[in-house]
Amino acid sequence: MSNFGFFDLRLVEPYRVAMDEARSAVGAGELVASAKEFDSVGSAVADAAVVVGTTNAQGREVSRLLRRLETGARDWRNNAEPLAILFGCEKHGLGKEDISHCHTLWRIPTRGEHGSMNLGQAVAVVLYELIRDDTPIPTKPQRRAQQAELQRFEQMLADALAESGYVHSPSTMEKIRTLILRLDISQHDAAVWQGMMRQILWKLRHNRE
Repeated sequence: MSNFGFFDLRLVEPYRVAMDEARSAVGAGELVASAKEFDSVGSAVADAAVVVGTTNAQGREVSRLLRRLETGARDWRNNAEPLAILFGCEKHGLGKEDISHCHTLWRIPTRGEHGSMNLGQAVAVVLYELIRDDTPIPTKPQRRAQQAELQRFEQMLADALAESGYVHSPSTMEKIRTLILRLDISQHDAAVWQGMMRQILWKLRHNRE
């Protein structure tokens, strides 16, 4: 929860052994110490506007709308209403009485042969989907290499091929030019390629001499 910026942990009849072990998790002490404990699901979600249950829904009939996680979470990423996400125990998941408190259900699309997930992993996947931002990370655009730079690279590559014994044909330069243009090389990369080609040419000529 803390990894993804969620801190309101609510526990219904928690298993004390597991809780004591959880306190030793890196960075979890404060979150676990501040967790609220309840004796029923109803009291735990009483102040939520919407309650979402999580289930793999395999081998059971569900009486609530069941949505894939990525679809359900997308609709709530920018919603300000209080949302409670209900997770069951690893062994049995949520029971019918638990699900009766839910407005809808989310399912992580695991494979049919192994639908159940570790509880901590399931929480992480769900919370990640809630904060996920599909906006591309802005990057500084790179300037494309100018034709003069590409022509130098083209000639150096042709010289290296000649030194290595590559058989030239009248269309060799056209093929080289076409291949280079397909690479869509930036100015920075063009300079790097030219540096490498200079070293290759020097080595080829030195060995020949």
